[in-house]
Amino acid sequence: MGKPLLLAVAVAAICAGPAGHATAAPARHAAEPYMTGIWEIYPDPFAGDENTFKELPVPGDGPHLKEPYATQWKALRAERDAKLKAGTPLVDASTLCLPEGMPTIMGAIFPLEFLQTKGRLTVLAEFLSQTRRIYLDRPMPPPNKLVPSYYGMSIGHWEGDTLVVTTRGVKEDVRFFEIPHSGDMTITERIRLTAPDMMEDQITIDDPKMLLEPYRFTYGYKRNDKYQIMEYYCDREDPLFKVKQDGTIEMKSISEIK
Repeated sequence: MGKPLLLAVAVAAICAGPAGHATAAPARHAAEPYMTGIWEIYPDPFAGDENTFKELPVPGDGPHLKEPYATQWKALRAERDAKLKAGTPLVDASTLCLPEGMPTIMGAIFPLEFLQTKGRLTVLAEFLSQTRRIYLDRPMPPPNKLVPSYYGMSIGHWEGDTLVVTTRGVKEDVRFFEIPHSGDMTITERIRLTAPDMMEDQITIDDPKMLLEPYRFTYGYKRNDKYQIMEYYCDREDPLFKVKQDGTIEMKSISEIK
């Protein structure tokens, strides 16, 4: 990552309006924490690494998949880890400039920006300028009304100081650490501030067709009000990596990046 972790301080109650007059900040429910700001995963697994191949580890203890999915997934991960150690990592959705989807986007390899507005929490990822929308206090559409997508349909509500979010309808070809899932997968998040500049996202993946038991793990984040999200699009090819003919990728040289 090679960047300081980002966190936004709590918004002031008064801010300057367009004409220079003081305007009141939008009213919020008293129990609703203010999450607007820029966040990065914490602790930073890439601290001190610049332009090197390193991946986030599979969170928690990994999924407990049913067979034959468990054996297939372990073989795929072993091949990927071996290629990574050899310095010739395998191509994946990110290196092909495809959206990360859910729940990969919440891994925050690059910073995330949370925008908290009436009836919605919007998550903007610096990587590929991705957008995820969490709609608040509305019913989840029935399964036959969900159009499969990268991020699925996310519906949330507040339980005290915790935002509880349910996501369904993630496309089956969207993979989180190559873990297979069915169209019935449900992702539940419990997002809360653990300090003014610290946040956690407790994630549970339920998929009885593929998993022996729900897969649970937690991502932590730190807020930094000094960071400014940059534009990061892939224009036909990634600005940092190149794909070789054998399907592996390598870092571009400094001259190629420039």
